[in-house]
Amino acid sequence: MTLDIFSVVGGKEATGGTAYDSINPSRVDEVVARAHLADAGAFAAACRTAAAAQAEWARVPAPVRGRVIASVGRLVEANAEALARLVTREIGKPYAEALGEVREIVDTCDFFLGEGRRLYGQTVPSEMPDKSLFTFRVPVGVAAVVTAGNFPVAVPSWYLVPALLCGNAVVWKPAEYAAASAHALYRLLAAAGLPDGVLNLVLADGEQTFAGLETALEEGTVHKVGFTGSSGVGRRIGELCGRHLQSPCLELGGKNPMVVMPDADLDLAVEGALFAGFGTAGQRCTSLGTVIVHESVHGEFLARYTAAVAGAEIGDPAGEVLCGPLLDHRFAERYEEYLGWIEPHHTVVSGPVGRITPENPRGGFTGSGGLYYHPVVVDGVRADDRLFLEETFGPIVGVTSFGTLEEAIALANRPGYGLSSSIYTTDPKAAFRFRAGVGAGMVSVNNSTSGAEAHLPFGGNGKSGNGSRQSGVWVLDQFTRWQAMNWDYSGRLQKAQMDVAEIVPDPGFRL
Repeated sequence: MTLDIFSVVGGKEATGGTAYDSINPSRVDEVVARAHLADAGAFAAACRTAAAAQAEWARVPAPVRGRVIASVGRLVEANAEALARLVTREIGKPYAEALGEVREIVDTCDFFLGEGRRLYGQTVPSEMPDKSLFTFRVPVGVAAVVTAGNFPVAVPSWYLVPALLCGNAVVWKPAEYAAASAHALYRLLAAAGLPDGVLNLVLADGEQTFAGLETALEEGTVHKVGFTGSSGVGRRIGELCGRHLQSPCLELGGKNPMVVMPDADLDLAVEGALFAGFGTAGQRCTSLGTVIVHESVHGEFLARYTAAVAGAEIGDPAGEVLCGPLLDHRFAERYEEYLGWIEPHHTVVSGPVGRITPENPRGGFTGSGGLYYHPVVVDGVRADDRLFLEETFGPIVGVTSFGTLEEAIALANRPGYGLSSSIYTTDPKAAFRFRAGVGAGMVSVNNSTSGAEAHLPFGGNGKSGNGSRQSGVWVLDQFTRWQAMNWDYSGRLQKAQMDVAEIVPDPGFRL
């Protein structure tokens, strides 16, 4: 049976809406869920509902809100296998990766449950007597959170968990093609005891969401916007928020470089490049974009990398495979456009390209009705190629070479993205010079460009984001605002910078 799912606002299902079929990309004829998509008016109404519920939630003591987050973690842990299987079925992510994604929610909850007791302010000394100064973290109000579907449950938790912990209400709009996974996560959050209206799930397409968000910002019912998705849409959201004097939390795309130095462990570098380039079928914001290999080891690295790609298992994501299908028809169509960026001066060293079909098989695997694509490695990319400069969301990796570390750093920075980066070397000086020179918000040494931990800041610069960070204590600055208070108990008006006692030194004193 096809699962019918609806938006949930104020604890009640919002019936009606335009039907959208979320498919299983490994078997495109199978409908996982029929999502009923709301319009802009419904999104704006959900923001009003959240605004009405937020003040009461903010009055709940922060340690108590932390216990709610603890309950979310335990509920997700108890339902981990079922949620991971749903993620695998709905977006085609290999089950092992999907289980790891669910684990990320648990880790996030485990980290933030204690932050309910650590939403510290400060007691600050005053420059005047009989006066005390204080700072407090206060919730921003209502957060509108819009997330992509390649990580349909982990990445939303990076927003939802800290936002709720800090006393905000949330309106969450997940990707339509991952609506069933999002609905399941919403149910787990609601089961932890969240009051009605504090978390609202709105299923909608992008344009209706944008229009509804514009209305909500004009009405003053949204006070923070969190967005994970493409750089193009991120620009639109950034412009909209800027008109309302808001700073959104933007986590956007990447063209993530991996530098392989002449002293690198090549087998380790190949293993990292294989997972970073083709895990989740290359559909991560942190996926490897270009391998920048020292000219002295270029040929050897390429030979080993090509062999590793040829031996990698691609197929049913329920099995033990490196990658499964692309997320949805729209991503498959876009990926085929990226394949058109391969130019005559490039060399495809990985074999066939395009969709895996009986006419274009990968060994004995014919794709069996899914959105499966050949992994592609392209050698000879140049710094002015579109394939080098722009994000390619899918299983394609470019390779180029360099002579000096300074040249490698310049190549790494050239596309203008700044999310993740990696260097393989045994030289600490090279590692630290790379870290200092690269513009990415995240740097890995002898590790892939992919991978995040719940207590480390996640986010990018340039085309990859506006400098905001998720995860760890750093995300608290996205969902709280600092409030300063001064308390004068002197019984008289003391004017700052004017009524300050002065102790005069003797500047002429000498021994």
